[in-house]
Amino acid sequence: MNTQINTQFNEQFLSFSKQFADNAFKAQALTLNSLQTLAGMQFKTLQEQAEVSSQFVAEALETRDMDGVRSLWEKGTSLSRDNAERALATSQEMLAVTQKTAESLAALVQEQRQAANEAVTAPVAAAKKKAAR
Repeated sequence: MNTQINTQFNEQFLSFSKQFADNAFKAQALTLNSLQTLAGMQFKTLQEQAEVSSQFVAEALETRDMDGVRSLWEKGTSLSRDNAERALATSQEMLAVTQKTAESLAALVQEQRQAANEAVTAPVAAAKKKAAR
């Protein structure tokens, strides 16, 4: 009887441990994919800003008169606004990716919690059933 209980406990513990390790691997993969996506978004935004800024600097170096300076001032203001809008849009996209990742991780935690509850309640239910006979 005691050996049977130990065997049953060991089997449940191993099953729970395997499921926990699987979910930890899934969580790690989700997190790494999210980080890769976020880094890609940031890199793309920085690349776009660097290209536009370098074009602006090149144009500034070619300016020779006051009309060119006025035009440059307007373009600089426009460039600043565009960069701010681009950064805001990227931040919003990054927030959406982060939120989706958090929801996926919460689902994994819920799945793990449900499995733990089932692992605990199943033997109790089986013991009650056996005792009722």
